[in-house]
Amino acid sequence: MDRKTFLKWTGAGLLGTAVADRISGAMFKAEPPRIGLQLYTVRDAIKQDLQGTLNKVAESGYKYVETAFWPEAVTLNDAAAAIRKAGLLVSSCHVELPLGDDEKAFSETAEAFGCKKLIWHGWPEDKRYSSLEGTRELIGIYNKTADYARSKGIEFGLHNHWWEYRNQVGGKPVFEWLLKETDPSIFFEIDTYWVKVAGFTPADIVNRFGRRARFLHMKDGPARYNEKLAVDNPDPMTALGRGTQDIPAIVHAALFAEFLVVEMDKTAGDVFIAIKESYDYLHQQFHLV
Repeated sequence: MDRKTFLKWTGAGLLGTAVADRISGAMFKAEPPRIGLQLYTVRDAIKQDLQGTLNKVAESGYKYVETAFWPEAVTLNDAAAAIRKAGLLVSSCHVELPLGDDEKAFSETAEAFGCKKLIWHGWPEDKRYSSLEGTRELIGIYNKTADYARSKGIEFGLHNHWWEYRNQVGGKPVFEWLLKETDPSIFFEIDTYWVKVAGFTPADIVNRFGRRARFLHMKDGPARYNEKLAVDNPDPMTALGRGTQDIPAIVHAALFAEFLVVEMDKTAGDVFIAIKESYDYLHQQFHLV
């Protein structure tokens, strides 16, 4: 990317030419991030009409999707075929850790979707995150997973919720230990909404993770903590740009992100309108595709 194109994408008036000069050289990843959709957002529609839902996603402008969980009757190969038929590509897949019976499924997911980036979805909260000893036990599991993934030609990433930022162990938040002690090959998919729910500024966290922040979950809404979150009942979320998130700051911090993945765990209105508005917002405001 030449400097002129880079400045147009970032908006030099917002970023500042000094910062633009610093990151438009060898440090910068060469391309702006692409837009994706986490299919968990349209999980209810998928249960009713798999192909029709994926077609609507493509019609909304999305070229890439991130997979998560499929209805019991839908095999990985069924899902992959439907994604291809809709003209979509898979950016990444949320998976279970390759432990026990899930070890085979880990590799099969990568093969079915032709995707080399698999991400531990991280739900529900593991109570080991309540102590430093437990956190380090989990870090050991993640590092072993990274070794296993590497042996299969797969890249392994971690997705956060709010507890990795709210929980304090050993005198600092869990995420500090994850950043410091996980294998450097492990990338992070920073869920910017849960970061804000936990009381941190998402753009600051994205900057903190630097090159390892290769995927961002982009969602908007109230972004406030409440006890209902623990039972998977969040406040309804909105299209990007309509809630409390500082989306421009997050996008401009995404220097090394490969994908900005739109996700809504819950919406008050029509989910297809919300995902369309979110795509249009990222495309029109930041010239992303």
